[in-house]
Amino acid sequence: MGRISTLVLIGVGAFCIALAPLLKFWAAEKIIAAPADQYGISRLHAAGAQYFSTQDLKVLTADLDIIVTTQGDVKEATENRVVWNEGTVVNDITNRRPQIDMSERRSAFDKYTGVGVNCCGVNIQKTPVQLEGQIYKFPFDVERKTYKVFNSSARKAFDARFVREEKVNGLPVYVFEQDVPPTKVSTRSVPAAVLGMTQTGEVQVDRWYDGKTTYWIEPVSGAPVRQEQQRHEVLKTQDGVERSVAFVATAKMTDQTVKDLVSTAEKSKSQINLLRNIIPLVLLIVGVALVLAGVLVARRRAA
Repeated sequence: MGRISTLVLIGVGAFCIALAPLLKFWAAEKIIAAPADQYGISRLHAAGAQYFSTQDLKVLTADLDIIVTTQGDVKEATENRVVWNEGTVVNDITNRRPQIDMSERRSAFDKYTGVGVNCCGVNIQKTPVQLEGQIYKFPFDVERKTYKVFNSSARKAFDARFVREEKVNGLPVYVFEQDVPPTKVSTRSVPAAVLGMTQTGEVQVDRWYDGKTTYWIEPVSGAPVRQEQQRHEVLKTQDGVERSVAFVATAKMTDQTVKDLVSTAEKSKSQINLLRNIIPLVLLIVGVALVLAGVLVARRRAA
């Protein structure tokens, strides 16, 4: 019986020692991933924004409330990818006009790296799109380097450069900046008179977008905790002349949204640390202790 208990101590100890690096270097990387059942609401505020009102046929200035809802499509998730649907509603607070703009987007991405995956009917405003670069989140263990990040307005990925380290509500983060050059995003016909032109009838105008997005990213989890978008969209006629503002604004996440995202990132960071470091270290210590205990018991019995 004593021999059996000694073997049990040594066997369980050896198992714990073997399990520690397995959990740290393999299992943790499989467990840590973006959720398939994502659900979240983020709010942004844009003070003194300008937008072309189709109701008034002129440019209005207003404070805007922007609500972004993301929800995971669990049925389309697989071992390696997740699929999230996003809906955005823009409300004009100043002029008390709800839903001045609404948009939707469907994205799929690798749940470990955050890189876009082209499947599952990914689209923007029901138009198929080719995804590339980071979607929603950066990879785990973010580096101080440049990443390609997908811009849904331009429908392309552009460089997001690491620029500095900061703290957001006490949480250490990396800050990245992405500049998007002027990009034509759509073409439509509008009455020439609306644009202040003397000719009659309708004219074709192109909508051009350029902007700058700043991301505050918690580096262990790759989770965004804050975002600021500077958008500049104008309408140009086919001769290249700028005729009107389409949408010009600087949208910043509200304090409550930032607080919620920081809380989520802190939890993710703690869970990752638990899986990668604390539990493996405890297993290693317990394993070594059990093996030593088994060896000591065996020596005492032998003596």
